[in-house]
Amino acid sequence: MIKLNFFLRLCTHFLIAVVFAFILASLFHSQFVMAELTQVGVNISLNDRLSMTLDDILGLYPTYGLVVAFSLLLAFSITALLAKRIQIKPKMLYFAAGAVGISIALLAMHPILDVSLLAGARTPFGFVCQSFAGAMGGWIFNHLRTQSLTSETAL
Repeated sequence: MIKLNFFLRLCTHFLIAVVFAFILASLFHSQFVMAELTQVGVNISLNDRLSMTLDDILGLYPTYGLVVAFSLLLAFSITALLAKRIQIKPKMLYFAAGAVGISIALLAMHPILDVSLLAGARTPFGFVCQSFAGAMGGWIFNHLRTQSLTSETAL
């Protein structure tokens, strides 16, 4: 029973981290695309910005959501193994792992598709923002895990 509870909490923490990272990445993507549109003279109202942002979240979910989930799963799994062997705080490791996971996913998609899948990641700053979304997913995951372990030991 204890192992099942641990596994369910771990999965819940992972899912929350993925959703957070994906939504943040989608928000960055939407804003970068709209910034490019305004640079070429397109007027975008606040209502249109909100609508386009929501459409991007819903539209990217089936594809980019899976990319984010898979890349963070791989990154966090490797990090869990590394955290036992090296003397760096897990907070730093998971933060870096999230960024590296998303970065590798974006870099891997480019040669496969011969174009950056995400328009919002085509500039260096856009790429950094996507990586930052992954890093924040790592931070959230570590934070939730730490909170959970702290509450378990308090019992």
